[in-house]
Amino acid sequence: MKNVFDWVKEINTNKSHPNSFKDQDWEVWNSYVVHKVLSMNPKFTEIVNEVQVLPPTSKKEIYSIYRDFIPKNKEWHKYIKTKTKEPNKDLVEILKRYFILSTREVKDYIQILSKNDIKNILISLGKEEKEIKKLLK
Repeated sequence: MKNVFDWVKEINTNKSHPNSFKDQDWEVWNSYVVHKVLSMNPKFTEIVNEVQVLPPTSKKEIYSIYRDFIPKNKEWHKYIKTKTKEPNKDLVEILKRYFILSTREVKDYIQILSKNDIKNILISLGKEEKEIKKLLK
């Protein structure tokens, strides 16, 4: 196995016995990513929800369950990536001190505040234009 997507292909099409894989193949396995990729298919969301409560250390069990319960198919469902961009870590730290809030709360504030509002806060804190541009990227 080269990557976790090979595992998904194995679950969907080949369905080899878990003992047929080498230890180095199992090192590539990532339960979180396998669950996430399989959940992109609406037909499999219920089974994925049930299986993902298993401990991630039981790789062979998780593989076996998917192998047995997911029908053989060649469907490909696009992996949906998040569209939210993480704010600049330095900006988060500055605003945490300014508002006296947690990281999570500041990230929420950044979503609500306009760039102009954030820029005005940075100016009031004595930040220079060059630094402000860098923080707002």
